[in-house]
Amino acid sequence: MQLLTDGLVIQAADIGGLNGGDMLFAIASFVALLALLKKFAWGPLMNKMEERENYIANEIDTAEKNRADAEKAAQQANEQLKATRQEAQQIIEDAKKAATQQEKAIIDAANEAAVRLKKSAEEDIAREKEKAVEALQAQVATLSVQIATKVIEKEISAEDQEQLISEYIKEIGEER
Repeated sequence: MQLLTDGLVIQAADIGGLNGGDMLFAIASFVALLALLKKFAWGPLMNKMEERENYIANEIDTAEKNRADAEKAAQQANEQLKATRQEAQQIIEDAKKAATQQEKAIIDAANEAAVRLKKSAEEDIAREKEKAVEALQAQVATLSVQIATKVIEKEISAEDQEQLISEYIKEIGEER
């Protein structure tokens, strides 16, 4: 169909008419393009997307596993810390008990030493007292002899005098 406008002849098919061969070529080109896209673009793209999806899923699983391991490790660390604190508390209590026992032992040892020193001092005092009594007895005997000698003066012999002294010392020793 030809149209005539202002002296120009335009064919109807050129202006917007549908040509079956062109449509068939367009459809065939589109299908070929889809097949090529599927083979060379869509398939590899989908494979890459699937690989990426698997990689991300593995990473998520690994992260979950690591998180669970970290929680378990934190729990174990807390339990170990608690056990360590209990051990430290027990060590402190044992040290306090040992210090108390050592303090008691030191006090007991000091008391025993004081008792020994006191007993030793009492024994020393008793010995010194005996020595003083013996010295006093000797002085008394000497003084008695001197007094008796002055009273009796030449009437007693030296032998009689020694015998009187010995008897007197014996009597004083018996009284003690």
